[in-house]
Amino acid sequence: MSSNVSNRVKNLSESATLAMAAKSRELKAQGLDIISLSLGEPDFDTPDFIKEAAKEAIENNFTHYPPVNGYQDVREAISLKFKRDNNLDYPPENILISTGAKQSLMNVFLSLVNPGDEVLLPAPFWVSYSAMAEFSGAKQIIIETSIESDFKITPDQLRANLTANSKLMVFSSPCNPSGSVYLREELEALADVIAEYENLYVISDEIYEHINFTGQHASIGTIEKIKDRVITVNGLAKGFAMTGWRLGYIGAPQWIIKAASKIQGQFTSGANTIAQKAAKAAVLADPSVTHEMRDTFLRRRNLILRELNTIAGLKVNVPQGAFYVFPDISSYFGKSSQEGIIHNATELCIYLLSEAKVALVTGDAFGNPNCLRISYATSDEILLDACNRIKTALQKLY
Repeated sequence: MSSNVSNRVKNLSESATLAMAAKSRELKAQGLDIISLSLGEPDFDTPDFIKEAAKEAIENNFTHYPPVNGYQDVREAISLKFKRDNNLDYPPENILISTGAKQSLMNVFLSLVNPGDEVLLPAPFWVSYSAMAEFSGAKQIIIETSIESDFKITPDQLRANLTANSKLMVFSSPCNPSGSVYLREELEALADVIAEYENLYVISDEIYEHINFTGQHASIGTIEKIKDRVITVNGLAKGFAMTGWRLGYIGAPQWIIKAASKIQGQFTSGANTIAQKAAKAAVLADPSVTHEMRDTFLRRRNLILRELNTIAGLKVNVPQGAFYVFPDISSYFGKSSQEGIIHNATELCIYLLSEAKVALVTGDAFGNPNCLRISYATSDEILLDACNRIKTALQKLY
């Protein structure tokens, strides 16, 4: 029967992060002592004041179909948040609430991209950007970066990859998987190039805005010359430890909101009503409620960098946000284990899972085949154990 599956599904890549997480759970179920540093999920619980808002919503019977674009009062709250935190002017009618930021992104892809359009993906990029571009029928234009450039593209690189068919550029800041953060002046330089191509739109994925160690978060949608061509995507999963609530949102020009709402109306209707009311409490709260978690991640970043820097052959930059490190491990290519030669990052991931019992994600999935993604969204003790295991396993290669 598998031969009857649509070509669309056959050609769609499986999420590498979810696949590695599933493999880790499978091995743990077999009794193996696996440390999984593969998923991008805070190891914190949702704050109590958000839970209370959800309970109140249940008691007040917010259990019926919501508007497709989201409750008016929740969109008003998000509009206030955008202005307060990001200096972005998105009135409620320019906001769409979706079932997670992933659906928000997919809504935009399907609203803007036609088969054959070019989607620019500065690498490394979140794994699903590539799959969404593929699903939309777009041609993917990968703009390569390296650890030496802190995994950020330059205006010259952007210009060199733009054509008359360029339709959409997608990036995240802070970045998953590199943790890189674009500063205001860097975004302004990119905006100068974007402004020259009037048919080019930008998705700015800002889901990690609250896990930012620079002291400032810059939104490209605040730059006047291109603001009408920017779609800002955000959500509650990372900054408020609400991964399971599945609540994301976009701010965008109204014609894009209408198109995305039309798509959402046929796919999922409106987002979960209880999650929406919980989200209202989250976005209206003073952003300082997120600082304890941010500070914990900063301490863990420093811990894991200290440990990784003791491993010969690893090249590590200093990520300024999110909760990942993205070391260059290409010096190990060509080395051997008892199972054979390590040719690439994927094979090194498999080796570390087998030998060290540590689950990581290959950089291939993020558009950079020389790196691995390590999530440090776990305890100090687990991180220290994982780093020791990785170091011991790598020392065995010859």
